[in-house]
Amino acid sequence: MGEAERGESAPRIRIPFWCSNGHETRPSFASDAQIPETWDCPRCGFPAGKDRDNPPDPPRTEPYKTHLAYVRERRSDADGEAILAEALAKLRGEI
Repeated sequence: MGEAERGESAPRIRIPFWCSNGHETRPSFASDAQIPETWDCPRCGFPAGKDRDNPPDPPRTEPYKTHLAYVRERRSDADGEAILAEALAKLRGEI
């Protein structure tokens, strides 16, 4: 199936984008399309911008936290001791 069967293709433009690692990406867009501010770099996955000298900062990823780490953020050691004492008292039948 050639261009004759599909009709003419829309006029295209190639826009350069650069990521913080210096990778250049040139996706093609229809000439009347709205050009996005950022584009994902296909090499490293970081966001890329149109300004070569000031590319977007890479996203900050938080390290994986366990359930216990989240509990420790919400509770103090004194709270933990009180909850533990209450749970042990229930198991011993004191409550």
